[in-house]
Amino acid sequence: MNTTAIPEPQTNQSRVWSIVGGSLGNLVEWYDWYVYSAFSLYFAGSFFPKGNLTAQLLNTAGIFAIGFLMRPIGGWLMGTFADKHGRKKALTFSVLLMSAGSLLIAITPGYKQIGIAAPILLVLARVIQGISVGGEYGTSATYLSEMATKKDRGFYSSFQYVTLIMGQLLALGVLILLQRIFLTEAQLHSWGWRIPFGIGAMLAVIVMYLRRSLQESVTIDKKHISARGSLKALAEHPKAIFTVIGLTIGGTVAFYTFTTYMQKFLVNTNGFTKNEATLISSLTLIIFMLIQPLYGWVSDRVGRKPMLKTFGILGTLTTIPILTYLSQTHNFWVAFGLIMLALLIVSNYTAINAVVKAELFPAHIRALGVGFPYAIAVSIFGGSAEYIALMFKGYGHEEWFYWYVTGCIVVSLVVYTSMIDTKKHSKIEHD
Repeated sequence: MNTTAIPEPQTNQSRVWSIVGGSLGNLVEWYDWYVYSAFSLYFAGSFFPKGNLTAQLLNTAGIFAIGFLMRPIGGWLMGTFADKHGRKKALTFSVLLMSAGSLLIAITPGYKQIGIAAPILLVLARVIQGISVGGEYGTSATYLSEMATKKDRGFYSSFQYVTLIMGQLLALGVLILLQRIFLTEAQLHSWGWRIPFGIGAMLAVIVMYLRRSLQESVTIDKKHISARGSLKALAEHPKAIFTVIGLTIGGTVAFYTFTTYMQKFLVNTNGFTKNEATLISSLTLIIFMLIQPLYGWVSDRVGRKPMLKTFGILGTLTTIPILTYLSQTHNFWVAFGLIMLALLIVSNYTAINAVVKAELFPAHIRALGVGFPYAIAVSIFGGSAEYIALMFKGYGHEEWFYWYVTGCIVVSLVVYTSMIDTKKHSKIEHD
């Protein structure tokens, strides 16, 4: 065996601190990642020539997708690094990369000042951030799963999505404060959108130092380091690889549809104001965040597979009706209720997907096994969801996107039905 698990922490307090410490960096990483989406309504005009709102959003969504395309590279590089040199070093390095990407966006001049160089630098920044977040997911999912006890692994690992959503909420919180207290609409469009990227860069540097004090979750066997974490070793687990990709497709499309894209959907389709859309998104995300541990706890009692199947079945049956009714309403609370219903269904996937993937792989390739195939699925399907939605809207057939989301969920439902229940057959128990 190339790695062995460390002895369990002696107290619940020390275990919780390790999980909290590992999650803090995850929060900042995802704050930096989501700030781009939360503020794209304001900076789209700065990086691209003048045009209609949908065209500018399409350009920013395209670059959002490019960042996602870099996530497999990040999953491969950082996963390999984590499996060779430890989870802690990989987690520290990933947050440093995110800080660099945010700083670059914060200081890049607009299209009026430097022309085509502005969107080019924006692409470069998102490439850096894509590598960072691609490595962060697999490593943090692995770390949290390895630090948790067997009976509470679903509960503890659910905090990855708690901090992921918290990062998104923090991005929206900064937006609300700037919108309603500190800046005017014109100031936000002119220069105020740079502030959250500067905040993200500073927070990432702070977390980088905090992560250096984390306890390592596995012991590195230097004698086997040349073979650890390689794609060749990963290829010895084809069924697990395709399971990760298949179970991710529907979940990631649904997640990005009802979280990051909803702010634009409410403005661009329903006619809500930017402030109203931001408030609706914030309220739904707060509840979404708080219920993740509950779903994780339930998975520790009933298993992972029943919950994934619940998401697959309900997602297939309700996605088209929810999006159809949502596109037609102009009532604040009706919109809130429809989005919340969708997120309650999606939580059956989000709360436990990290632990499911970690339980599929042995320790010596776990970070790579979790991060690389997941990043492939997310980059192709999750990262492009917003772009595809806007593209269909541009064609005048926005409803086609509703069918697309449903089709992706159906694909994952097939995988959920055929896969093992990883709670009962966890590879973590064999470390």
